[in-house]
Amino acid sequence: MAALDDPGAGRRVQSERAARLMDLLGLSDDELCAALDVDPLTLLSGQLEHRPELAILLDLLAEAEERAGPALLRRWVRAAGPRGRPIDALLGRDFAGFEDALGELAERGFVLRGGGDG
Repeated sequence: MAALDDPGAGRRVQSERAARLMDLLGLSDDELCAALDVDPLTLLSGQLEHRPELAILLDLLAEAEERAGPALLRRWVRAAGPRGRPIDALLGRDFAGFEDALGELAERGFVLRGGGDG
């Protein structure tokens, strides 16, 4: 019951989730702030309760992480695909485009094609 009364507990959870997203996709601090539309102080303090994108993105990435692993996701997010790089959709807060790119990755069987043209 004490954890429910601890406002810091929620912030720690949000900070851990943000760090998980950052690690999963190999994002920099600036990239994570842009994707979540927060300033660095908000990110560091864990005051992300008002950012539903964090939970949604982690949910979207759960299957890909399980099937492909973080190493492939870190490469995929920066690789050029049919609609550009997924990182660009994420930083532009085009979450539908990011989800579409993730769907395309799943359709290919969580495999990145070789070569520079995606």
